[in-house]
Amino acid sequence: MITAGEFRNGVTFEMDGQVMQVVEFQHVKPGKGAAFVRTKMKNVITGAVTETSFNPTAKFENATVDRQTMEYLYADDNLYYFMNPETYEQEPVDGSVLGDNFKFVKENMECTIYSYKGKVFNVEPPFFVELEVTETDPGFAGNTATNATKPATVETGAEIKVPLFIERGEKIRIDTRTGEYLSRA
Repeated sequence: MITAGEFRNGVTFEMDGQVMQVVEFQHVKPGKGAAFVRTKMKNVITGAVTETSFNPTAKFENATVDRQTMEYLYADDNLYYFMNPETYEQEPVDGSVLGDNFKFVKENMECTIYSYKGKVFNVEPPFFVELEVTETDPGFAGNTATNATKPATVETGAEIKVPLFIERGEKIRIDTRTGEYLSRA
């Protein structure tokens, strides 16, 4: 158990069946009235941020979010299979849990799996990936001086904007958080 008076940034706790993480907190002692803890917290599963005030003696259950690095294996309908590299156990994950940035993940890439009480609620791909361009329009000489871009499809099927000088078959580096081209690999 944890009390609101013990809140610190990053502390996770369970409130009304939801897993919350303290983003900011402030102990307030007004001139009149009782002290309270003003808290900005984030719902770990949905990502919603709320601000609430608590009595410093309010008690909450500690919540432990498990983070595990696993290797992506394959997809079967709406189930995506990940393998624990130490035990070789396979974990199926429902496709509804995956974010938009999962489109940059190919087989055998390591991802971070977030779970609470055995239920997976988030899959985080690596921040940077190197993928091959499978489809793009040809570049033209002299087009390197501007910041003009063109659409390109990478080996996972995702489409991104790349500079005009990138050709089919080249490996490029992509930031999965923003979906932006970074450089040639």
